Amino acid sequence: MIIVPIKEGENIEKALKKLKRKFEKMGTVKELRRRKQFTKPSVIARERRLKAIYVQKLRQEALDN
Repeated sequence: MIIVPIKEGENIEKALKKLKRKFEKMGTVKELRRRKQFTKPSVIARERRLKAIYVQKLRQEALDN
């Protein structure tokens, strides 16, 4: 459960903005979208492998320069 403390006299828009930021940090919406459809474990593994290769190339390029 997300709790957003509000100071007395604080604007509702500001409180909603805080709530939205907390939701984004927790990744709630992202998790809901991910759970909406099933992804095969092999597809997940492939995506992780491709991301690791990409990150490794970026790091290698940074070291070379």
